[in-house]
Amino acid sequence: MILRGITMNYTKKFTVAFFTTALFLSSPVQAKNVTWTGCGISKKAYVTELAKAFDKKYNIKVEVSGGGATKGIRNVATSKSDIGGSCRHLLNVDEEKGVTLHPVGWDALVAIVNKSNPVKNISLENLKSVFEGKITNWKELGGEDAPIVTVVRKGKISGVGRMVRELLFADPDKDFSDNAIVFKSSGPVEKSAEKEKNVIAMTGISSGRKRNVNFLSVDGHEPSYENIASGKYAFFRPLYLTAGKNTSAEGKKFIKFAKSKEGQAVIKAQETVTLKDGRNLWKPYKTKMKKARQEGNF
Repeated sequence: MILRGITMNYTKKFTVAFFTTALFLSSPVQAKNVTWTGCGISKKAYVTELAKAFDKKYNIKVEVSGGGATKGIRNVATSKSDIGGSCRHLLNVDEEKGVTLHPVGWDALVAIVNKSNPVKNISLENLKSVFEGKITNWKELGGEDAPIVTVVRKGKISGVGRMVRELLFADPDKDFSDNAIVFKSSGPVEKSAEKEKNVIAMTGISSGRKRNVNFLSVDGHEPSYENIASGKYAFFRPLYLTAGKNTSAEGKKFIKFAKSKEGQAVIKAQETVTLKDGRNLWKPYKTKMKKARQEGNF
C-alpha cells in the first residue's frame, strides 16, 4: 500500500510537470518591445500612427520618445535605443558612425506665422534676409508696420537648425540674426508663432500642420502635398528611420513595415509625402546637399 501510494504520487507529479512544460513550450514567445528615439517632427509626422498600426498587426509595441534628430541618430549608435528617427542626414563625426539611414518619406521646411498675419507669400531672397536680420519690419514684406520677431531652433546640427542652413543658404555654418529668439526644440518654436502676432519661424511641415499657424508660400509656391512631392516647393528633405549594428529583429521589422505598402499608406494618411510620390526628389536633393558641401552621407 505504501509503495503503491508513493508510485501514484510520483506519477501525479510527473504528469503535472510534463503538462506544465508542454504548455510553456507551446505558448507563443512574446516579442520584445522596440524603443524608438528621434526628432519631434518625425514623431508627429508618421511614427506615432505607424507604431499603432505595427502593434496591431504584429503585437509588438514601439516605445516612442522624442529628443531630436541628433539623439535619434546617436542613441542608436550607442545602442541606447533600438531604432531612431531623423529629419537630417548623418554628419561625418565619430558619434554617428555605424548608423544606417532608411528613408521612409519626405518632409519640407516651412516658414510659419501667426494666423492673424496678412502676409501669405515671401520670396526666397526676402526669407533669407529676414533670418539674416536685414529685413526687420513686416511692412517691407507687404504686411503691417510692425517689427518682425524671428524665432529659431538652437544649434547647427539639429534637424531643423541644420537643414534650414543647408536648404536656404547652402551653408551649414550660417549664422542667423543676433536678434533672433532661440529655443532648444521645435515645439516652443512652433508655439511662439501660435501665440505672437509678429513671429516668423522655420519648422517641418509635418509637425507644423498640427499647430494653429499659417504657412508662407515661397516664390508663389505653397507647401502643399502635391508641390512638395513634385519639387515645386523647394525646401523638401527626407525623413529617415535609423538603425545600428545592434538593432533587434523587431526593430528591423518595424523599418521594413514602414517601407511596405501598408506602412506607406499609414504615412500618407498623415499627409506626409511617401517614397513613391517623392521618388523624383532624390536627384535635386542630392544636388542641393553637394552644393551645401555634404558628400554622400545622406
